[in-house]
Amino acid sequence: MRLLTDEEGKIALAAAKTAVYEKVMKTASASDDLRSARSASADMGKYDIFDEKRGVFVTLTEDGELRGCIGYPYPVLPLGEAIHDAAISAAVRDPRFMPVRENELAAIMFEVTILTPPELLECSAAERPANIEVGRHGLIIKDRGMSGLLLPQVATEYGWNAEEFLTHTCIKAGTDKNAWKRDDVSLYTFEGQIFSERQ
Repeated sequence: MRLLTDEEGKIALAAAKTAVYEKVMKTASASDDLRSARSASADMGKYDIFDEKRGVFVTLTEDGELRGCIGYPYPVLPLGEAIHDAAISAAVRDPRFMPVRENELAAIMFEVTILTPPELLECSAAERPANIEVGRHGLIIKDRGMSGLLLPQVATEYGWNAEEFLTHTCIKAGTDKNAWKRDDVSLYTFEGQIFSERQ
């Protein structure tokens, strides 16, 4: 799978920002942030990669705290469309948070993570921690109709080791925190290319 260039990553961020600003802003006058993002995202059509189906997540933070995170784990939509939908969902449809308000927009930081297709980790449950590279792999746990996903950067941000990462992915799925230790539970890994406004 071809990685995005830095220029394409900037366009992906601009597209996410444009989608959120246009969804949330009620005033007729566009902000400088929106004008700048619109200008950058207008170049999306010049790059074929945005027509390719890719998995993607859009993460919003405010003052360093999570404000919304929604995405597509699997490549079901063209990347440009997936970014647009995920960004709006992260801003106004994440059930963990109230919808983003217009007066918050200036403080919101955007992050876009382009995913590789998830792959089943084929090893025994006991071998799972040794086959997970913290900082490189994201995880999806599937257990009896429940599933949970954590992006690669989450483990790094919290300083988790592989076992802690597995435990928290189980918690995210709403299943037993030690479910990853069972062989009948499916574990998938993926990688993510991260583009962020955060410095």
